[in-house]
Amino acid sequence: MKTSLLLLLLALATLTGARAEDEPEPTDPMPRYLLQGPNGRVVTTADFPGRYQLITFGYTGCPDICPTTLATMAQVMAQLGEEEAKRVQPIFISVDPERDTVPVVREYTRYFDARIIGLTGPAHLVKAAADRFRVRYEKYLAPGAAPDRYSVDHTAGMYLLGPDTGYITRYAYALTAAEIATRLKVVLAAE
Repeated sequence: MKTSLLLLLLALATLTGARAEDEPEPTDPMPRYLLQGPNGRVVTTADFPGRYQLITFGYTGCPDICPTTLATMAQVMAQLGEEEAKRVQPIFISVDPERDTVPVVREYTRYFDARIIGLTGPAHLVKAAADRFRVRYEKYLAPGAAPDRYSVDHTAGMYLLGPDTGYITRYAYALTAAEIATRLKVVLAAE
């Protein structure tokens, strides 16, 4: 019975769509991305001069981790207050470019908070961005499932870039919005 329960828990953990919190942090002091923004235009790390970037990776079909992360991100922005929030650009980068088109990602992020911008792009550019942030992702197709019914296993959490686009820190998925907002306020106050 214990073995069956353990196997069930392991199987469920695998299907959550996110990886463990012990993921390595980016080694590039200035991780970069070159993707498409909400209007279909090119967006890069350099498009937010003087602002911090709070970035998460995921996909719109994610059943639990991504919606929770984006809800947390929206709560963080609300807890920062109007003036501090103006200094932070929240960003969602899709790791499912096959299904997550520009309009799909735009509508998805707007549901959580209009300030969150969604980025997507060709698979090779999404991979390049994920690699620079050391985000891992992989399609998972359950046995017998239709080819378009896959999920994407991916690293969870949020990354903070500074106004110079340099990497500052990673906020683990397990942190609450209040914890992230408190830590982010310390960073903002130090500048």
